Amino acid sequence: MLGLDTFPAEMLGQLLEWNPTVITTRETAQQLIDYGIKIDWVITDKTQHHLQSDVKFMPVGNDTPAEAALKYLVTHNYPAVNVICDDLQLKDYLFFADKINLVIFHNDQKIYPVHSGFSKWKPAGDKIEILSHPQEVRYSGLESLGNHQFTTIHDGFFSLRFEEPPFLFIAEKI
Repeated sequence: MLGLDTFPAEMLGQLLEWNPTVITTRETAQQLIDYGIKIDWVITDKTQHHLQSDVKFMPVGNDTPAEAALKYLVTHNYPAVNVICDDLQLKDYLFFADKINLVIFHNDQKIYPVHSGFSKWKPAGDKIEILSHPQEVRYSGLESLGNHQFTTIHDGFFSLRFEEPPFLFIAEKI
């Protein structure tokens, strides 16, 4: 968890129902402790002994905190990760988008990479935003609102097709 300032506490409880490995930054660790959440790893180059017992420390080195955590998860064959962040830098996630099932929660959005041919069922009127900027996107089940934002036309599936890049990030409201 890279930041919790814009994330609802009740949604945090839902994400933690299955007892996942919790990796956080030094700055966010105290918020998690205040919520009563057990931390497994803290991403920092400084050891803090006043945190919970059995907390391990993950060095940042030359990486961003997101990159350090994702390198660990990919190296240890984690199949999926939910990232909660206040500051979104998609470039931190590009290298990992095809290596782990990645979902990023930022503000009121759920962001994830999709490949060409992606389709998903959504109710009519839901908003979808394409955060990456491919050269050409073909879509069905969506109406363009301009500025890479779309709304679903009806209850049912929408789909996205594109040539380059190999994936793009989309966002939907949570």
